[in-house]
Amino acid sequence: MSSAKKAHNKKSFLAAAVLMLIITAAAVFIIQLNTDYLVLYNADTGERYMTEKAEQGFEFSVEFIHSVNKTPVKDTYRVENGKIRAYSTTYRSFGAGVQTQLEDGQEMTVDDNGNMVITGFDITYDPLRYIVSAAYDHVLFIGDKQVSLRETCGENTRIIFEVAPLFKILTKGMM
Repeated sequence: MSSAKKAHNKKSFLAAAVLMLIITAAAVFIIQLNTDYLVLYNADTGERYMTEKAEQGFEFSVEFIHSVNKTPVKDTYRVENGKIRAYSTTYRSFGAGVQTQLEDGQEMTVDDNGNMVITGFDITYDPLRYIVSAAYDHVLFIGDKQVSLRETCGENTRIIFEVAPLFKILTKGMM
């Protein structure tokens, strides 16, 4: 084989390798653009406070002191099919403003700390809204991480949790 032909083959191989690398990188980028994220942002200004990768089954909780019965409540949510779905509610005592009767499909158990845990909700949020209390903090739990929503977002702030693909977050914002 002539040296010119070898050089041509080498250039062709190099061009094919570079093209494959570009195609692979583009595919990874496109997949990332369609990956879902949990986004926490200000309902009034659209300011984004947090973005967490949220694959199917991703779980997070918000804990707060109930404004009426003054005991802790922890609402746990899961990401299912790109939406936020209520998973469980945990609280210590019955009283005004907390669930006192089970609905169809719900179950109540008692955890190791003596708290009541209700599961079996059929509620989907798109988006999930909270108002961060001035009287008591709301705390976000994601895995082992705890985030004070009062410190992060401010008192009396209307906040939104929403599941969105990275493409939407980057191109349109969350409002």
